Amino acid sequence: MKNQTADVVVIGGGAAGMMCSGIAAERGLDVVLLEPNKVLGRKLRITGKGRCNVTNNCEIKDILANIPGDGRFLYSALNKFPPREVMAFFENLGLPLKTERGNRVFPVSDNANDVAGTLQRYMQRNGVRLERCSAKRVVTEDGAVVGVETEEGMISCRATVICTGGLSYPLTGSTGWGYKAAGELGHTVTPRRASLVPLESADDYCGKMQGFSLKNVTLSAFECDKLIYKELGEMLFTHFGVSGPLVLSASAHMRDFANNKYRLEIDLKPALDEKKLDARILRDFEKYANRDFANALCDLAGRTMIPVLVKLSGIPADTKVNSITREQRHKLLQLFKAFPVSVIGTRPIDEAIVTSGGVSTKEVNPRTMESKLVQGLYFAGEVLDLDAYTGGFNLQIAWATAYTAANSL
Repeated sequence: MKNQTADVVVIGGGAAGMMCSGIAAERGLDVVLLEPNKVLGRKLRITGKGRCNVTNNCEIKDILANIPGDGRFLYSALNKFPPREVMAFFENLGLPLKTERGNRVFPVSDNANDVAGTLQRYMQRNGVRLERCSAKRVVTEDGAVVGVETEEGMISCRATVICTGGLSYPLTGSTGWGYKAAGELGHTVTPRRASLVPLESADDYCGKMQGFSLKNVTLSAFECDKLIYKELGEMLFTHFGVSGPLVLSASAHMRDFANNKYRLEIDLKPALDEKKLDARILRDFEKYANRDFANALCDLAGRTMIPVLVKLSGIPADTKVNSITREQRHKLLQLFKAFPVSVIGTRPIDEAIVTSGGVSTKEVNPRTMESKLVQGLYFAGEVLDLDAYTGGFNLQIAWATAYTAANSL
C-alpha cells in the first residue's frame, strides 16, 4: 500500500468497526478500514456459541440496568440507536431476526456468520476501502488527527475511529493495541480485567466432576455473603472450577477480588421447595431402603455427582438407607438446595468473552464519541471502559457507539 488519503480511517474490523465504516461511507465519506485479519468480524462470528446474540429486544432503561459501570455515558448513544433500530437495520439489510427467552435477539438462521456477512456486504456496497494491514500509530498535529501510520504506509485523514476491541479472545485479533494508542495520545486507560469469564475454585471436587453439566439449576453468587446474582439456567464443572452460561453471567458481578470474597451456591432442585424435596428424598429412601447410601441417590443426582454429594453430606457411603437419621437427611437436603462452590478468582482475561475497563469515558464526548483531548479522534465498542452482562447488551453497546461515531464524523 502506497501513501493514501481518506476522510476517515477506522481501525479494527470487528462489530463496531464494520458498523461504523459502513454508516460513515453511506453518508458519503471516503472511508478506509484497517484490519490485518483475513476474516472480518472474527470474534463476532463465534459469539453466542456461533449463533450471535445481536441485541436485546428491550427498553433503554433495561439496557442501562444491565451495565454495571458508567451506563449513563451511553444514554445519548442508545437513544440514537436503540435495540429496535438495530433490529430494523439488520432486517432491512435482509437478515431476519427472532427474539428468544430473556428478550435475546438472534438471526433466524442461528448462524453468526450471517451477521458478519451482512455487515461486510453493507460496507462493500457503500464503498469502504479495506486495507489488510495493522495501524502503527495515530498521527496528530496541533491537537488534531492528521493521519494514521500503518505497516505499509501513511494514510492522511481528518478523523480516525479506534474500534480495536479489548484483550479477550486474542486469537481473533484482540491485542490491546487501541489501549496503547489511546494512552500515547494522552487518554487515561482504566485497569482491564476479565468479565463474562469462567471462575476458578479451590474445591477439588470441581475437578473430579470435570465435564459434568447441570441444566435447569439456579445459581446464586455472593459477595461477602451478600447475594449479588441469582439465575436459572445451565453450567458446567471443569478441571479449574466452573463455567457455562450461568457462571459467565455471575462473573460480571464479581468486580473486586482484591477486597471481597466470593462464593457460589447451586440449587440442584429449584422446582421443589424444601418440604417437597424432603418428601421426594423420603420416597427414594423407602424405595432403596436396604441399599447403601451411596447407591440410593441414582434417581436424585447424576452419577458423576453422587460421590461428591456423599462425601459432603458426611454420611458414610456404606450406611444403610433405612438407618439414616432425620438430621443426616436434612444435611443432604441442604446440599441439594445450596450446593457450595468456592471462588478464588477468574480465568485469564484471554479466556473472557468481554474486557472490563479501557479508555476512560470521562475523556470522551458521549454525544459524539469524539475524544475531548484530540480533535478528530473517536472511539467505539469494547475499547471503551464499558461492559455489560450477557444477553446481547455488549453488542448493543458496540452498535450504538459505532453508530454515534459514524454520524458525528
